[in-house]
Amino acid sequence: MFRILKKSLNTGVVTGNHPASAPLADMSTAEAKEKAKPFRSSLAFRAVDTGSCNACEMEMNALANPVYDVERFGIHIASSPRHADALVVTGPVTVNMERALQDVHEQTPDPKIVIALGDCAINCGVFKGSYAVTGPVDRHIPVDVRIPGCPPRPADILNALQELREWSISDKD
Repeated sequence: MFRILKKSLNTGVVTGNHPASAPLADMSTAEAKEKAKPFRSSLAFRAVDTGSCNACEMEMNALANPVYDVERFGIHIASSPRHADALVVTGPVTVNMERALQDVHEQTPDPKIVIALGDCAINCGVFKGSYAVTGPVDRHIPVDVRIPGCPPRPADILNALQELREWSISDKD
């Protein structure tokens, strides 16, 4: 116990020191930029797991810890799709989750942004060719932002979400 206490005292404050990374997210569509305009001050997202291995969810949950602290940027995790501005979809779409994904997409109010998080959501990743997988997310619902990685680092996810919010700030009229 004293070893852990000594280590934490020597480490100091780590909040906000997330490592910078290159912009890896594919957010080049003009339609995605147009959808981002209303989210100037805050962005609430709902996570939807459509059959992943949970690695992407663990990295996304790391955004809420004190190191990354996504809340300080005005980005919140919504508990219902009816209160969300964006859907973050992880994993390939399985047979059992196909209808549920479409229902969640319909329940999210417009304008909504759909983010495909991880290689599995973008192109089925290691699950490609499985009998239980019906395809990537964009085969079932329109995707605006793609964040590649297996799994993507929390810093990459945070940078993509910040870039999404910066579009809305820079496009103010």
